[in-house]
Amino acid sequence: MIPTTIPLTSTAADLSPSRASLHGLDGVNFFLAGMLAGFGPYVAVYLADQKWTQEKIGFVLSASALAGLLSQVPGGELLDSTRSKRVIVVVGVLVVAFSAMIIEFRPDFSLVLIGLTLQGITGGILGPAIAAISLGLVGHAALPERLGRNQRLPRWEVFPQPHSWV
Repeated sequence: MIPTTIPLTSTAADLSPSRASLHGLDGVNFFLAGMLAGFGPYVAVYLADQKWTQEKIGFVLSASALAGLLSQVPGGELLDSTRSKRVIVVVGVLVVAFSAMIIEFRPDFSLVLIGLTLQGITGGILGPAIAAISLGLVGHAALPERLGRNQRLPRWEVFPQPHSWV
């Protein structure tokens, strides 16, 4: 049997997501970026403060990065086969929080290695999950603009402050 492609219908290109959905995605992007970007430097400083050697710190951080790299293909397959991408994001956030608690309360080498490996795997899945949610919200036509917004989103666009100078 020859696989066929499914043409995009005009309704798929005319998605009009609600403002609440778009702002919710902005908030998720903001907090995930802060959580994942600050994780590595925080861990390195924290473990150095716990009298870890540079070799051990470098090893566990490298293991985390390698786990993130290796998790992207199976993570993409998981996302493709899962209907609810939001559940994947929620589970990923919980895994990162669990990893942080492991590192904080039990900074033993094996537990930190497990925690950072879990964090790396999750980091390799969360980015594609956010991209998949973005595609579902805005459709193919508006996806490039939305992905750009996901990457550049500053704090003041997520939580606008009143302008006192106006």
